[in-house]
Amino acid sequence: MDLTALTISEAAAALQRGDLTAVAYAEALLGRATQAAGLNAFIHHDAAQVRAAARAADEQRARGAKPGPLHGIPLALKDNLDTAGTATTAGTPGLRANRPARNAPIVQKLIDAGAIVFGKANLHELAYGITNNNAAFGAARNPYDRTRIPGGSSGGVGAAVGARIVPGGIGSDTGGSVRIPAALCGIVGFRPTLLRWSQAGIVPISHTRDTAGPMTRSVADCALLDCVVTGSTALPAPSLKGLRLGVPRGHFWESLDVEVASLMEGVLVRLKDAGAILIEADIADAARLDNEAGFPIALYETIVDLNAYLADHGSSMRYADLVAQVASADVKGILQSLLGEGAIPEAAYRVALDVQRPALQRAYSEYFARHDVAAVLLPTTPLPAARIGEDETVLLNGAPAPTFPTFIRNCSPGSVAGIPGITLPAALTKAGLPLGIELDGPTGSDAQLLALARAVEAALPRIPAPKV
Repeated sequence: MDLTALTISEAAAALQRGDLTAVAYAEALLGRATQAAGLNAFIHHDAAQVRAAARAADEQRARGAKPGPLHGIPLALKDNLDTAGTATTAGTPGLRANRPARNAPIVQKLIDAGAIVFGKANLHELAYGITNNNAAFGAARNPYDRTRIPGGSSGGVGAAVGARIVPGGIGSDTGGSVRIPAALCGIVGFRPTLLRWSQAGIVPISHTRDTAGPMTRSVADCALLDCVVTGSTALPAPSLKGLRLGVPRGHFWESLDVEVASLMEGVLVRLKDAGAILIEADIADAARLDNEAGFPIALYETIVDLNAYLADHGSSMRYADLVAQVASADVKGILQSLLGEGAIPEAAYRVALDVQRPALQRAYSEYFARHDVAAVLLPTTPLPAARIGEDETVLLNGAPAPTFPTFIRNCSPGSVAGIPGITLPAALTKAGLPLGIELDGPTGSDAQLLALARAVEAALPRIPAPKV
């Protein structure tokens, strides 16, 4: 049996039954990590630490201790999540020596449930981008094509889970940074409702937009990790027959790569054949409100929140000191501009936060209520994975398009509104590149959305594992 093919739920069941030891499972994954080292999925990975943790898990079980729900399960953690005693770099040189005194609360909950930290995963520097072309620690690579990006900013987790190095991991999402790499690496990625997961102990961008979230190879595994972190209970999957799902053609289904558009229409046909009722209706002013609220909020809060993180961790550095050491040109350009003419005025921030964002939240709330839909369906990204190095522009149907705003276009509005969203593997292009379909639900509907996603997942084709 190929142990690397096991999902979290499958591996956890085998470990709890005693059919599999944590040591044997860890060794299989360590072998896979060696085989797939060229993906550059990790900034920090210590095989000896993984082996020691696996031995401790087996010894604990041998003593008769009751195993937790994640007993012996290795997970990849994006390297902006605090881990006690291990560097949390956020992929930037200025934080190479950042060794937090304690684990982030969500990390502690996973460890308390029996999880093993397999390594700290690569990311776009300071989580400020979607390519994961990190000039300080090297580009992470897509497991389906090493010349392509895995997406970002949680690209290392996406690559590691997609390549079967680990069965799951935790990323963070400000404008799509869990869902974009999940879609491009052929896995599931879940963004919870804002503040459902604690923000503490995570190198921040924006407290109004940031959340951690799970990245796995099945919806059931995302639900399991969500239950561990939140203490909630997973709901059973509903029938798709008669279930109403919104299809907002305006903005979300426009200007798609031609092949993406065709494959996504095929997904809609599958869901209709399974009995779902598709309601074609647009979300009022979603694109405009996202544009007017999203960047002013994130750019203004970045300085405030990074300074707070540095102070809380006892660092003598402040925002300007950290930015001075940034290695990636795209990130440095944005962050340095905030110290000068590119700074967001407080008045503009207040309008974005107090007027435009609430208007976007109302637009979503009214949409779900007026059309009586459980979730909206949209292509997670308008195009497949770009080539590494296409940091500024990418070709979309033969014409150059700006890389960053193009890839976040569909994920960003839900992020700004703070609603939950989940991307599922939906198709492969002719070139063998994965694509995702996203479901966004009402605020606080996380358990219902995860249950619905299980039903949708069952109606979609399985994406084959990459040949790493």
